[in-house]
Amino acid sequence: MSKNYSILDLIRRNRTPLENHLIDGLVDGRVSRRDFVRHGSLLGLSLPLLGRIGMAAGLGGMPSLARAQGAPGATIRVASSVPAATIDPVTIADAGGLLIMQQVAEFLCVDGPDLVLQPALAESWKPNDNGTVWTFKLRKGVKFHSGGEMKADDVVASIDRLADPANSSNALSVFTGILQKGASKKVDDYTVEFHLDAPNGNFPYMLSSDNYNAVIIPASYKGDYEKSFDGTGPFRIEKYTAKVGASFVRNEDYWGPKALPERTEFTFFTDMQPQILALQGGQVDIINQMPVLAGVALLNDPNIDIISLKSSAHQQLHMRCDEGPLKDARVRRAIALCLDRDKLAAGLMKGRSALGNDSPFAAVYPSTDTSVPQRKQDIAQAKQLMEAAGLGQGFKITLTTERYLEIPEYAQLIQNWVKEIGVQLDLNILDQSGYYGDAVFGKSNWLDSVMGITDYGHRGVPNVYLAAPLKSEGTWNAAHFKNKDYDALATSYIAALDLEAQKADAGKIQKLLLEETPVIFGYFYDYLTATAKGVAGVQPTAMSQLFLDKASKA
Repeated sequence: MSKNYSILDLIRRNRTPLENHLIDGLVDGRVSRRDFVRHGSLLGLSLPLLGRIGMAAGLGGMPSLARAQGAPGATIRVASSVPAATIDPVTIADAGGLLIMQQVAEFLCVDGPDLVLQPALAESWKPNDNGTVWTFKLRKGVKFHSGGEMKADDVVASIDRLADPANSSNALSVFTGILQKGASKKVDDYTVEFHLDAPNGNFPYMLSSDNYNAVIIPASYKGDYEKSFDGTGPFRIEKYTAKVGASFVRNEDYWGPKALPERTEFTFFTDMQPQILALQGGQVDIINQMPVLAGVALLNDPNIDIISLKSSAHQQLHMRCDEGPLKDARVRRAIALCLDRDKLAAGLMKGRSALGNDSPFAAVYPSTDTSVPQRKQDIAQAKQLMEAAGLGQGFKITLTTERYLEIPEYAQLIQNWVKEIGVQLDLNILDQSGYYGDAVFGKSNWLDSVMGITDYGHRGVPNVYLAAPLKSEGTWNAAHFKNKDYDALATSYIAALDLEAQKADAGKIQKLLLEETPVIFGYFYDYLTATAKGVAGVQPTAMSQLFLDKASKA
């Protein structure tokens, strides 16, 4: 036996069967390095250990997530959207408010730009044999800005607040059916167990920055967060003025390396064009999120750098499966076959997106079955499907959607493409409040429309996409899609702890959704952050978060 394999045997000794199965997959080539890093981090294997395993397997070191450090002491200025509501960890849902909260409050773990989970307030996490109980070990010596050490009581209280239906928590879309109030248990001051409703192989993502409300704040929190902005993060609040902006200063008592910037300033804008002008004019250093179409002038500006992250963010085109001509899956497939996805990627998205294949499984996910053929535009086949469904002469229908990002232009492209098969598509484009309404069935143009396009932000794992909009009883099932086979496959995927098992279920789900096509996933767009030349160390995530602790200016 080689020396390398002796090292691997030593590493295997204290590993669980699941972890050893993953290590074996790396050695024999069934698991790629990329997938090994991402799935290994999910199971709680530390990045240094992942590197040792990679070296022992003769594959070289694992990729480093560290960034070169610049000069300390700068003031970093950020352009951001206006927080849409009072900033409260339990209820906040908009990108502007979440960005401000995240500057001071931290997560148990962080979903990095490569979807690798990195330790933060938790040092490690482990599932039991079937993934129904996950145990998190907390970092010691972490202090809240208000004083006092963060311990298990604070973690339990923070997550219970989010899992309590009485609090109208924005995180209920993640925790419902997964984790109930009272199911987070303190083992000791630095250990918490989470007892789940059902097996869940991706649960650590539910407690990471992927679930943007899941920040840890003191157990004593009673509300009115804007008065304290308490947290454990590398920056403390200096000043917050609603609708105007916020500023932060370096936290000298931070548990980790001290932040490089001395201050950060956030200016709120109601529109994208003033943000672009402010960046070009030198009034700000960063635009947190820049949509492709609105920011096209910056893509080739020599004074601007673009940070581009591959993401799972997308615009879902749902079609009601329970009434009218769209009740026939052949008609839904015909509409999907009208889309020219290559033109969407190259034209509408300016090359800043990946093709969608009418399931939530984006290319960024390690569990995606890449052997499933990509759906392409095929007007002849679409016409045959329409004839077979008895609708060769076409029909008239309304597509209702929101005025947000590139969605109106996307709707117009679909309108033109489906003319080829005789479908007359009327567009009903509303502002966001009019489109979402009360976001419940019977009181929402989104959930009640026969056909609609809805924006879905990035997620580090596909669990939410698989459940809320596609399961029979999903809270966001605008397609009114009810399929027992799909429900069983989605449940099986969510429960799987093993990457190979996830891939096997993913392939079946991808093929079923191509056949049924309740929702069209045309593309998954890149998340873009714009910075002025000379600004370095900025780390956005596709969830609209912005980590500035390593930021510097030349």
